[in-house]
Amino acid sequence: MPRIAGNDIPADKRVVIALTYIYGIGKALSQKILKDLNIDENVRAKDIHEDQLSMLGAYIEKNFTIEGQLRRQEMQNISRMKSINCYRGIRHKVGLPVRGQRTKTNARTRKGRKKTVAGKKSVKELG
Repeated sequence: MPRIAGNDIPADKRVVIALTYIYGIGKALSQKILKDLNIDENVRAKDIHEDQLSMLGAYIEKNFTIEGQLRRQEMQNISRMKSINCYRGIRHKVGLPVRGQRTKTNARTRKGRKKTVAGKKSVKELG
């Protein structure tokens, strides 16, 4: 398995797909990186030469924020929003959708399982 930027990428996949296993690199960015370095997209990851592999790793490390550093940066941004109590920060704190989605229905991923609330008592039951 080739190792790029501290990550093992799958050897049997095409390089353009294998690079997407690195957090912070999607398919479009992967294509751009390979185009900049003149590496064929269709070659398998196991067939890349060592010098190309090191060149690829150095280029990614130099030009992009990836993996742990990117995760840390995202967590810092979220904690900053929480600390200044902006709208998005409050939504993160409460565990509700952040980007304006509806919550009356279809927010179960963020809200969790349904919590059943007891119904209202009728007048006859009270007296």
